[in-house]
Amino acid sequence: MRQWTDAVRSRLAPTPSGFLHLGNAFSFALTWLLTRYHGGSLLLRIDDIDNERRRPAYVEDVFHTLAWLELDWDAGPKDPTAFETHFSQLHALDRYAQLLEGLRQSGVVYACNCSRSQVLAASVNGGYPGTCRHRNLPLNTPDAAWRVYVPENTVIHIPGYTGGSRQVQLDAAMGDFVVRRRNGLPAYQVASLADDLHYGINLVVRGVDLLPSTAAQLFLAGHLPPNAFAKTIFYHHPLLKDEGGQKLSKSAGAASLLALRGQLPGPAPVYQALAKALGLPADAVAGPRDLLRRFTPAALPGALTGLS
Repeated sequence: MRQWTDAVRSRLAPTPSGFLHLGNAFSFALTWLLTRYHGGSLLLRIDDIDNERRRPAYVEDVFHTLAWLELDWDAGPKDPTAFETHFSQLHALDRYAQLLEGLRQSGVVYACNCSRSQVLAASVNGGYPGTCRHRNLPLNTPDAAWRVYVPENTVIHIPGYTGGSRQVQLDAAMGDFVVRRRNGLPAYQVASLADDLHYGINLVVRGVDLLPSTAAQLFLAGHLPPNAFAKTIFYHHPLLKDEGGQKLSKSAGAASLLALRGQLPGPAPVYQALAKALGLPADAVAGPRDLLRRFTPAALPGALTGLS
């Protein structure tokens, strides 16, 4: 297990683009569990930079879900009104612009005015083929996105919570990814990195499907003035699968916690299922604090399985 020189600080970072599902609940619970185990503090950060997909009902669902799961946090909004008024990522555009300016000064970004259809038509595998990499378009080209240049054979080493590191070949996984969208708003990778730096996050818990995102953010941080992101420790947990072996997702219509809350009197089955996934006794687990009393880092990683 990794050691921290500073107090542990982590975050819950739901995206209000749909109703949360059981996989989100497991991820939230694991984040809370690891943070509290280390006596750390926990931030609620709702990632709504993709404002076109945000709905008030989805924001409200975040707070209802966390209350039902009996998870507390130490910083961030306590209700939807506080979120909209003070904590929406749309209030932090200056922060993201500053990070983008740092990338611009490093010379790692370029303008790209390719449409999605043009990218797909020119691509062999669906990824961006680097069409605009050497066109030298001005960064202020109308209706152009900013991409970051990722050289061939760029391998990122990601420090893991349980020791060792994982490797991601970023050019193969993501290619020259977008950091500023055509509408001028920052892409997810920029907003997430800027917020983690701003709030001093040093423990990130997320699904294994986000390994490429972690690699992308480490790559960006390495092109900025000296910062603490390289010292962040990551736990990429296995994904919760459905009965067909597919990962749960909002876009795929996975069973929502909204429905689950209507079927179950409380969250005990969720925590019992998580305890089983971690190889811990589940009979006496009814909530997060019961699980915390039984948890040790040796229980990680474990395969996440659904409710039986």
